[in-house]
Amino acid sequence: MKWFSKYFFNGLILIVPITITTFVVINIFSFTDRLLGQYLPIHFPGVALVVVLLVIVLVGWLSSHWLLKNVIGYGERLLGSIPVVKFIYNSVKQLATAVFESQKLLQNAVLVPYPHPGVKSLGFLMPELSAPLAEKFSEEHVCVFVPMSLNLTAGFNIIVPRRDIIPLDVTSESALQYVITAGSIMPRSNDSK
Repeated sequence: MKWFSKYFFNGLILIVPITITTFVVINIFSFTDRLLGQYLPIHFPGVALVVVLLVIVLVGWLSSHWLLKNVIGYGERLLGSIPVVKFIYNSVKQLATAVFESQKLLQNAVLVPYPHPGVKSLGFLMPELSAPLAEKFSEEHVCVFVPMSLNLTAGFNIIVPRRDIIPLDVTSESALQYVITAGSIMPRSNDSK
């Protein structure tokens, strides 16, 4: 019966994000399509996609300007003062930030002594440690994400001394392929792009 629960949860891990993403995307496009159908005299296939992309780019562009930054900051502080909304908003924002910045996060491949000294695991250097963590160590430590093979959504964040990491001169894509394929595709150097 252990195999059933293992495969059931593995299936959920794969199906739930895909289903939620599909649901959200379809609903955004169908809402935009209905809205545009009411107010625009001209309708053609793909207009919702074009409008959604333009709105996202416009909001991104506006959010980089001083005035809108202050408005967004005020809105976030306002949301942060409502107990349940604060939790939901902060959780979704952190998750979205992690997902959309993950390409930047998985850039620096390194080898670290994990799961015990004497062996090396491929991992990715994470952002600098925050002050509450860094001050607990007498020497410089870094955070490394060691992903599990075949599943990049699971892994371990380990904190190791900087002197124990071995930087790799490999492409981030090939390092990710190495992890996803459980080592059957070896990482390529940056020179062989």
